[in-house]
Amino acid sequence: MKFGVLVFPGSNCDHDTYNVLDAVAHQPVTFLWHESTDLQGCDAILVPGGFAYGDYLRTGAIAHFAPVMGAVKKFAANGGLVMGICNGFQILTESGLLPGALMRNAGLKYICKQVHLRTETTDSPFTASLSPGEVLQMPVGHMEGNYFCDEATLAQLEKQNRVAFRYATPEGQVTPEANPNGSLKNIAGILSEGRNVLGLMPHPDRSSEVMLGSADGLKLFQNMVSALAAR
Repeated sequence: MKFGVLVFPGSNCDHDTYNVLDAVAHQPVTFLWHESTDLQGCDAILVPGGFAYGDYLRTGAIAHFAPVMGAVKKFAANGGLVMGICNGFQILTESGLLPGALMRNAGLKYICKQVHLRTETTDSPFTASLSPGEVLQMPVGHMEGNYFCDEATLAQLEKQNRVAFRYATPEGQVTPEANPNGSLKNIAGILSEGRNVLGLMPHPDRSSEVMLGSADGLKLFQNMVSALAAR
């Protein structure tokens, strides 16, 4: 199997994501430049965090038009695994691969801190080994992480069990106080209708080794590896 990490002008977590796959998960991985339409035979795509194209216009808006995203859309439509982290999540919503939008944080301030996430579904290639309600610790680092969608979209996400993670207390309680950015229903990550695309604001790439404060994020990458091995 082979993983691909997208690189846009302004990406700043591409090397973090690459390192997890290469040095920690010990998987073949390559960088994929934004101007290319060749995914180089990759079996899974990671859209990393950062500030693609300087976040001009709005986060992810310009990245949506990058040639590589056309290839990623086709890849996802054919069932390929795609995970978007932070800015990657923003890019996936702008590209229509995930519903909703990421707005300015409720406090209108950049947030960089450790948060806790409650696992809402294990029915995905990214969460299969987790337990329902399992709490993970990961850091966030964003200004536009406030997830929003209309009522019809929210109802569909809930009905189809496509909310992957919610911000919670360390004990797993979903409370307003545990919500760092005002995100609707404490949503921290969602799945596509085909369950092969995941977007989340917290950084599993920055929580993949104990020395970083938590290794919980590695579980998501390991689940992707297991899902690909089972294909």
